[in-house]
Amino acid sequence: MTKEIPPEILAAKIIVSGIHVTLTEALKEAALSKASRLLRHNDRIVRIRIDIEHDTTRASTDEFVAKGHIEIGGPDLVASASSEDAYKSLDLLINKLDRLLRHRHSKRVDGRKHPHLAAK
Repeated sequence: MTKEIPPEILAAKIIVSGIHVTLTEALKEAALSKASRLLRHNDRIVRIRIDIEHDTTRASTDEFVAKGHIEIGGPDLVASASSEDAYKSLDLLINKLDRLLRHRHSKRVDGRKHPHLAAK
């Protein structure tokens, strides 16, 4: 049931960058494979931007912040997640963006099924 997304489309639609951190190939591949899950929700996603930031100023320990921005028809979806591990931050971010996409889709479906409720 899940459709496979070609690598050239993944490279065109998903942008992964590091802020104050050098992205390893493993981290970049993990980000691309996890973000490909988001493209299955909607064909109208224009671009997904993921920034992984290493922040040492907020706490006494190192902290990684993953920020995500989905460009889609209508208002863009933005989320961020932070933890002490870059991979964990990435997992948390993808889960948040997944929930935002599902919530947006369910609101659109409800608006089509019950247009009098959507007008309020």
